[in-house]
Amino acid sequence: MHKKWLVAIAVALGALLEIIDTSIVNVALTEMQASLGATVTQMSWVVSSYAIANVIILPLSAWLGNRFGKKRYFVFSLIGFTASSVLCGVSTSLWMLTVARILQGLCGGGLLAKAQAFLFETFPKDEQAQAQGFFGAIVIAGPVIGPTLGGYIVTNIGWRWIFFINLPVGILATSMCLAFLPADPPMSELKKDPVDWIAIGLLALGIGSF
Repeated sequence: MHKKWLVAIAVALGALLEIIDTSIVNVALTEMQASLGATVTQMSWVVSSYAIANVIILPLSAWLGNRFGKKRYFVFSLIGFTASSVLCGVSTSLWMLTVARILQGLCGGGLLAKAQAFLFETFPKDEQAQAQGFFGAIVIAGPVIGPTLGGYIVTNIGWRWIFFINLPVGILATSMCLAFLPADPPMSELKKDPVDWIAIGLLALGIGSF
């Protein structure tokens, strides 16, 4: 009984990290611009690169979860998201920050979709509404928390800490996912169809262009 809700908390923390980082940087763009010596136009890529990477990886998340295992993919995404957040925080140039934000978006894109998949698999039908309501309340808080938290951090600590703050939360979420998410079958038992790299490339190019 309690393990179901521990699963819900674990995946909700991962999804919350991804959503907060969509908006938290908006309040720090001026400080980033001054620190990195970039123009206003160039700074827009800090926001756009994350959003584009997010959108590209979303339609691939189901396939990645089936190919490598849902738990493995979710935990890998959490670790990658946390590591790329640190990379964002230590960036010394605009291009380094943009690349780190792309990595952050690619790792974070699957967190929201996979979090809901875990909820559907963990909770029985009669508890789905309750679980989705709990998850929705946390996720909806993300756009509210992001700018407020970002403004406080930028004003009192520094813009780099809007990324460093992901480290403890990411470690907590990863630890909980490792402990409570249902184990994947062995890699040898997972179905592995041939990969259509051309289709994946065209999908990424098309969605990225939109």
